[in-house]
Amino acid sequence: MKKLFNSSGGLVLLIALLLAAITLVVSLFLSGANPAANLWGIVTTPFRSAGTAVADWAERTFTDHYRAETLEEEVDRLRKELAAAQREARVGQEAMEENENLRSLLGLRQKRSDLTELESATVTARGLSNWESSFTISKGSNYGLAKDQCVIDAYGDLVGVVSEVGYNWATVLTVVDTDIDMGGKVSRPGGQAAAVLEGDFALMTQGRLKLSYLPEETLLRAGDLVLTSGRGGVYPPDLVVGSVESVQNDPSGMTRYAVVVPQADLGALSQVFVIKSFDIVE
Repeated sequence: MKKLFNSSGGLVLLIALLLAAITLVVSLFLSGANPAANLWGIVTTPFRSAGTAVADWAERTFTDHYRAETLEEEVDRLRKELAAAQREARVGQEAMEENENLRSLLGLRQKRSDLTELESATVTARGLSNWESSFTISKGSNYGLAKDQCVIDAYGDLVGVVSEVGYNWATVLTVVDTDIDMGGKVSRPGGQAAAVLEGDFALMTQGRLKLSYLPEETLLRAGDLVLTSGRGGVYPPDLVVGSVESVQNDPSGMTRYAVVVPQADLGALSQVFVIKSFDIVE
């Protein structure tokens, strides 16, 4: 300390402090105000400033919190309105789909009066196995569905056959599945050729099936229409299955078969109709 005051720099600092003190005292007395009050004001000014800053911060915090709560309430209100609008949209969509189903059903009944009882259903899932071609529909025994009932699309084209039935679901094998086996016929000018519609694994991967056991004298051309024959009374007759794509020789070389392209768009089905009963025409 002594060294500090002995140095020239320390002397200058001491003189500056004394001058500042003298200036403060003089200003207190010359200002015309109570020196003690003036001194108190000087001392408390930083604290008042800090208090004002704290008050401003508290006000801003409260305002921001209020705005956040208001915004959250607004978002919650908008979410509820959106959910209500979505529910109304779903109801409207379901009503439109139901009306479309009814129109399709009416059209089918007018087109095929022999199909006396039809049940509309929605495709809910598609088979994931590479060994079969199937899908699941939204109705089952609760609507009178049973095994071996034929399933058609909105145009009356054959889609497949019910293979398994649950209470509120059923599995449908499509016309290209390897387990499909039913009477078929080729309808063309000059007559009809009876044969057997059956699935084939190699053709199933191509979305095709075959018409086997063709009579030797049968003349076929690409585009000939293939229908169900209705023989045996298990399946209704004259359901459009597809059209002839080509005629192939069996590997044995003894017989021929026709490759058939399904008429129904099996990969895009969303609504189908199950034939629960039909008139047998002799």
